[in-house]
Amino acid sequence: MNRHIRAALVASAASVLAASSALAQETSPNILVVLFDDVGFTGFGAYGGDAQTPRIDALAQSGALFSRYYTSPFCGPSRAMLMTGQDNHQTGMGTLVETVTPGQRELPGYSMIWDEGQETIASRLSQAGYRTYVSGKWGIGAKGANLPNRFGFDRSYVMDSTGGSNYDHSHYLPGYPDVSWYEDGEPVRLPEDFYSSRSLVDQMIGYIDGGDPDQPFFGFLSLQAVHIPVQAPLEFIERYDGVFDAGWDVMREERWRRAIDLGLVPDTTTLAPVHEDHRAWDDLTPEEQQIAAREMQVNAGMLEAADYHIGRLLDHLEETGQLENTIVVVTSDNGPEAGVTHLDNPIADLALDGIHLLEGYDTSPDNMGLPGSLTAIGPEWASVSASPFNLYKFYSSEGGLRVPLVIDGPGIEASGVQEGIVHVTDLMPTLLDAAGVAYDPGAIYGQSMMPLLSGETDEARGPEDSFGVEVSGNAALYRGNWKLVRTALPRGDFTWRLFDLSVDPGETTDVADEQPELFAEMRAEYDAYSEETGVLDLSREDYAEKQLFANLVERTIGTYWPYLAGLLLLLLLSIVALYRLFRLMTRRRAA
Repeated sequence: MNRHIRAALVASAASVLAASSALAQETSPNILVVLFDDVGFTGFGAYGGDAQTPRIDALAQSGALFSRYYTSPFCGPSRAMLMTGQDNHQTGMGTLVETVTPGQRELPGYSMIWDEGQETIASRLSQAGYRTYVSGKWGIGAKGANLPNRFGFDRSYVMDSTGGSNYDHSHYLPGYPDVSWYEDGEPVRLPEDFYSSRSLVDQMIGYIDGGDPDQPFFGFLSLQAVHIPVQAPLEFIERYDGVFDAGWDVMREERWRRAIDLGLVPDTTTLAPVHEDHRAWDDLTPEEQQIAAREMQVNAGMLEAADYHIGRLLDHLEETGQLENTIVVVTSDNGPEAGVTHLDNPIADLALDGIHLLEGYDTSPDNMGLPGSLTAIGPEWASVSASPFNLYKFYSSEGGLRVPLVIDGPGIEASGVQEGIVHVTDLMPTLLDAAGVAYDPGAIYGQSMMPLLSGETDEARGPEDSFGVEVSGNAALYRGNWKLVRTALPRGDFTWRLFDLSVDPGETTDVADEQPELFAEMRAEYDAYSEETGVLDLSREDYAEKQLFANLVERTIGTYWPYLAGLLLLLLLSIVALYRLFRLMTRRRAA
């Protein structure tokens, strides 16, 4: 069913449904949304991961754990959709600030700036009497343009960037200035003892305690874990000594089997081959294996540290008598990050090391995950975190789009694994229904999954319901168990394919030739979605990583050109000196 027809049919019944739902309590529930950054499908313990996440696992045990929750493969667009319930292009967040092409900048779907009257879940809940708070990464659109204090949040303490250090203001991308933090719209400096997960939870606790206890609260805890740079206190890192020594090839298969055993994917699921530029674990030297295993130790330690501090927040809510009436949502903004901090090219790697030195990073193995470090897990470990799916962040494959989602709280059935198909834009209408706040379903791209959560149905969408996804050429259309998809370069090939996810969530068997009519129908439906939402269809060569690299080179040269010029001058002088020395020695021999 077309989503607009569906919206028209349900619009008149929306307020009645909200009032009668098991979630709509006599006392409006508190709502806490915990958003992780770059956690793959099998990142949490409840999803078969190796990190210890007991508090998240307990929420999954007493509430609902989703196996088919979809988001965007990029963080900013995902966050915009979560906040607004609209497609990312409808709110001007068609891609990331760092990956906007010149052609995209001319279009409203890529403005990177919200209209003054942009509705968010915070503004809607605030109008309904909620206190609204956010602490953590914001990163929606142009820096400083869309700060949360302008869009419904009573209190806000945010980093307005795609990422940054967990200890200070350092950026993770070469050539970029320090990341900016804001409290209630005003620039602030981080305290000396800052560590992201601990400090952001402390900030949220302070906001909740400082508010009117007679009003329900909406808290958006937006963690930096586990975005680059991956960092954690040493005691958390050391708990994973030896855990990842088997290497990524073995552990990717282990995660695949666990996902099947846990009922997260069908037993027909097949692993797709990894990309040809992935390194085989056995090809690494023992020293390289030790360093690589340590990178994933830091990742797991960062996850466990975040879970621990989430537990502190939940314990505080329980001690103050608020937890019982609090809906808790835990999820990730996109699939795992496959970025690297070192390059294969020796000359480029040497230049990058020089930039890291200038920027004050200590990238030595002994400092991995600690202050001043710059650690990433790379594509091979990312494929483990996304297992049993193909690829990861930046791609429209299942590994980039399908991430964990756990929901618990009053009125939520302890239902175990939920197989209903859910999109990130569904969270806003779901939570508005939970709060008993009326809205126009036709103005929101997503749809409420409240009937699924309350046990009224076991499907969030019917077999003919569909939704589209697009960011920087990565595109998909989901209809029931069918997925039409195009993954961008460099690890995709920009070819449209059709997969039956009921048997093949690993996306290993393209059935477009077997289903030509369905393929053509879904292509036409995607084109309609693209036109409706304002997508600019990029060419094969205009992929996000290329644009990001071009922007990085431009910024790096702009920032470090005096050092580069001095280096070139020194090199030239050295060549001249060597040439003169060679001429002098030649003349002496001739004499």
